[in-house]
Order: sequence, then C-alpha cells, then structure tokens
Amino acid sequence: MSKVEAWQRAEVAGPKKALPITKPEVVSAMVKRAKRPLLIVGHKASEEEMEKEKLIHYMIRIAKCKKITTVATAHTIKDFLEEGFEGAYHMPLVDIINRVKDPEWKGLDEKGQYDLVMIVGLPYYMEWLVLNSLKHFTNTTTISLERRYHPNATWSFPNISIKEWTENLSKIIDGLEAK
Repeated sequence: MSKVEAWQRAEVAGPKKALPITKPEVVSAMVKRAKRPLLIVGHKASEEEMEKEKLIHYMIRIAKCKKITTVATAHTIKDFLEEGFEGAYHMPLVDIINRVKDPEWKGLDEKGQYDLVMIVGLPYYMEWLVLNSLKHFTNTTTISLERRYHPNATWSFPNISIKEWTENLSKIIDGLEAK
C-alpha cells in the first residue's frame, strides 16, 4: 500500500494538496477531455529505467495518443528525435513554466492557453518548485506523472514502486488509445 505524503519531507506544501491518482483511467479521461493539454518532459525521462523500457518511450506514446503538445527540456529533445517523434518543442524548463503562467501567452502553436499540464522527468526538488509556481500563479490543472507524490500538483501518483508506475503509465496509454 502506498502512502500519500510528500516524498521530500522538509518542505511543506500548504493546505491545498494534490489528489492521489488511484485509478490511471482518470488521467486518461482528463487528457481526453482537455482542450489544450501540454506535456513537459525533463532529462530524467531519458535516464529512468522502467520495467521494460525507458520512461521516455512511455512519454512518446502518451504524446502521440492525442497529439499532445510536448516540450522537451535539457537534452531530452535528442531522444524524441532518435525515436522518430518530431512533434516536440525544445525549451528550457524555466522558460516554458513562465510562459504557461503568462495569461497573454497563446501557446507554442499560437492557438491559446493550455488547460492541462503534465510534468515528468525532473529532479524531485525541481518539479516541487515548478508545480508550486503553477499552483499559485495559474488556474491550470497539473498532473505529476512521477512515481513520487507531489503535493503541489493538482493530481499526483502516491509514492509507488517502479512496477506500479509502469503498470499505471501503460493503463494511461491504453485509455488514451481507446476510442
């Protein structure tokens, strides 16, 4: 049984905390319902070994399901291109977060603000700060796809094993691929 508490205990998230993702199908439904989802993938996605493959492969499959606008931070763009996924934008993390917070910004494709932001592949402390910033300065729904609970997101997995994480990401992909 996984606990729903911040993995980094020295920080205090405040009274508003993430809802735990206990059913990955909920994430699939939220992404399908979103008008403008955004996926931000950090450098750890290229390094994180899952049960069968690297995390980056799961993120590419998620991005392809609904043609989700995807931002690759750091050197992650290289992995997207090597896998034949050319739809990802390359941008430093701080820049994309500042743009998401800007109410005047029209998105990477000039079609409007993003209503759902999913984040994965960042060091825990960095994602904590990014989600904290989005929590306090936007009305955007945020989902942490990490295996460690992030209380500053709107939705987050509880602290789970790599096996559970792999299964949950696979279920999210299956839900997005279903009609």
